[in-house]
Amino acid sequence: MATRSHPDSVGDSLQPMGSDTGSNQDVAYSRRAVAGAAAASSARPSAAAKSSTWKTWRSTAIMALVVPGLFATVALPAYAFSPIEENAAGSSTLQSLKESGAQSLSVDAGVTANAVARDGYSATTEAELATARAAAEAEARRATFVSTQKTFAGPSAEDHLANPSYPSFSLDQVFAVALQYQGVPYVYGGATPAGFDCSGFVKYVYAQFGINMPHSSTAQGNMGTRISVADAVPGDLVVSAGHIGFYAGNNMILHASRPGTPLRIGPIYADNWWIVRIGI
Repeated sequence: MATRSHPDSVGDSLQPMGSDTGSNQDVAYSRRAVAGAAAASSARPSAAAKSSTWKTWRSTAIMALVVPGLFATVALPAYAFSPIEENAAGSSTLQSLKESGAQSLSVDAGVTANAVARDGYSATTEAELATARAAAEAEARRATFVSTQKTFAGPSAEDHLANPSYPSFSLDQVFAVALQYQGVPYVYGGATPAGFDCSGFVKYVYAQFGINMPHSSTAQGNMGTRISVADAVPGDLVVSAGHIGFYAGNNMILHASRPGTPLRIGPIYADNWWIVRIGI
């Protein structure tokens, strides 16, 4: 029986001991088996690679189909709805209705339009403001006088006539007495320091000199002597239609002028006035 050495190859390791013919056939078969196993082993990675490549292409194809479909689905309502076209169609329909149902209106020739006037405005001058301030100050004096003298308890004009306070008559003295009553409120028909009207004031002052005068501006103006304005002095009478007071110089008058205005000195506002002097 022959002795073999240790194999140095795969082929050698598969050789059985025995006859040469059988051994050669076995060796050939073994080599084919080994080659087939090696081929199968080398083929497995190629199949896996092919499978991975197929999956990649399949995913890409799916994405290529699905993504555009999603965008088309989202965009479809926006493209399907066209407000501009609908508005244009609606406007056209409305215009057609207006034209087909148009109405006409006629106005009678006798109808006239009402005149329209614009609102105006006015500005207050400095002089008007000064007058308003003076009136406010006079009203304050009047209010003070009224609060301290609701009624007059002193002598009346008749009492003065019976016992004159100034038996000696002079125009200067007459005007000085008249000045004492500035601020007395205007009271229609009043003839005491509780309240005067124009002729009641003149009557009360002259009564203190013993001169009896009626309670009437017209009657008082007819009592004295008419003189020129150039000769007038304080104490003379300024007479106009329905009004009377004491001349205060420089075309000014001391008088009880009207309701709401206390007795005071002011410009002679009458257009036509003259001077009357009492005592001559």
